[in-house]
Amino acid sequence: MSKAAEMAKVSVKGGFHLLWGLVTSTMISAVGTIVIAKLLGASNYGLYSVALTAPTLISVFRDWGINTAMVRYSAQYNSEKDVAKIRSVFLSGLAFEVILGSSLSLLCFVLSPFLAATLHRPAIAPLIQILSLFILTGGLVNTASAAFTGLETMHLYSVTLIIQSLVKTGLIVGLVALGLGTVGAVTGYSVGVLIAGLTGVFLMWTMYKSLPQPASSKLEMLGTIKTMFTYGLPFSIGSILTAFLTQFYTIILAIYVTNNAVIGNYSLAVLFSVLITFFATPVTTMLFPAFSKLDPQRDNETLKGVFQYSVKYAALVVVPVTAIVMALAQPGIGTIFGNAYTEAPLFLALLSVTYLYSSFGSLSAGNLIIGQGFTTYNMWLSILTVAIGFPLSFLLISNFGVIGLITTSLIVSLPSLFLSLRFIKNRFEISLDWVSSAKILFSSAIAGILTYILTFEIAFPDPIRLVIGIIAFCVIFVVAALFTGTVKRADLGNMKEITNSLGPLRGPLRSLLDFLDKLIAVFHLE
Repeated sequence: MSKAAEMAKVSVKGGFHLLWGLVTSTMISAVGTIVIAKLLGASNYGLYSVALTAPTLISVFRDWGINTAMVRYSAQYNSEKDVAKIRSVFLSGLAFEVILGSSLSLLCFVLSPFLAATLHRPAIAPLIQILSLFILTGGLVNTASAAFTGLETMHLYSVTLIIQSLVKTGLIVGLVALGLGTVGAVTGYSVGVLIAGLTGVFLMWTMYKSLPQPASSKLEMLGTIKTMFTYGLPFSIGSILTAFLTQFYTIILAIYVTNNAVIGNYSLAVLFSVLITFFATPVTTMLFPAFSKLDPQRDNETLKGVFQYSVKYAALVVVPVTAIVMALAQPGIGTIFGNAYTEAPLFLALLSVTYLYSSFGSLSAGNLIIGQGFTTYNMWLSILTVAIGFPLSFLLISNFGVIGLITTSLIVSLPSLFLSLRFIKNRFEISLDWVSSAKILFSSAIAGILTYILTFEIAFPDPIRLVIGIIAFCVIFVVAALFTGTVKRADLGNMKEITNSLGPLRGPLRSLLDFLDKLIAVFHLE
């Protein structure tokens, strides 16, 4: 398991670098969004969200699996020390994204009146035209991010994220404050992503130039694109269908929920759910290149260890964070917005449920399947999800609005998840530690329920209730996790070993883990 331990250190280090970038960039964006939401009001903020729908939908046809293939093959070739192929992957991916992204941006600009009419809001056609640039520039950001992820240089990924957030937030807030309203908001959004895209490409180029000189300077771009396209096409079909399904939800919501304030409440809830993605995204991002490096024939035990521990330790982070967000949704939103967004707390609590699936391997299973090259199977899983999602979403959203949308998203992902686990069991002879997952869910549920009851009963202002709730949850969860055996001394030992790669965070985390270790010893919990 030494190889698994080394991989864990690399992944945790990369995840940490991505985490600080996500947290910083999201905090910047969150502050800006709070200001924007207050300046625009719920109605115009909802209109701004609807305007983003069309270019976002078209952008799902931009990639065709090339970025995913970039991550997989650059990680694989890096482990094989094949520099020439890494260079070919970088240049081929960038060329593909620029050509297709430019074409789709032009298409979106031309079709903007039709798209606005489809969304039952003809007046937003100029907004869609401004946002059409985002299709190309977003592709540049994604290509650079794929290059950073494949070579596990996540600090560059974070730099790109932060620059995008700073520029985009500053421009949007400034233009809206000047009285440009939704036009200012979409202009700031488009220009911000443009600058981030150019920055990402520049950093990608510096990384490309820093690679060792290969024995041969010949770049097999056409052959590389063919290889990446063969791998990525099935995955992209699944991604396109899934993304189209998500945008279909938004379109149906825009048609059947004519109250823009309700959509604004939902958009705000989605924004707050980012608190959970802070912890979920680094896990999913770093697991893909990790699984891509392993040969199931040669590294079967390592693969098994990496998968099982990735599920357990990811759930140990994501599930408690999900529970605390659900329990404190009302005082959390109320602290910032008061009573302006009264429906958002319920929407946030329901949206958060999907992250509880991480205890069943939702963050790891898909990465294992595509990391080992089974993109066709992944495509069939996506087709199943879409086949369920289209009729179910139409039925539920048309009758129950936002609640119907959230319910649909919670239901449709479950069949694919459990089929993925069965595939992994049959193909690699790897299964989950179901007892461990149950304990994590139980400890988080106890802490969440007791915290909700406590904060619901006390008659204090929302900021005070929020602080009390956070402290109460942390104490209750730690006690529950230790006494139920959710966290054992062996787990603490593994965590200590993994955190050695975290530099300045090593000391504080080590002290916390040592404290928990002493509690287990004092109370004879093992």
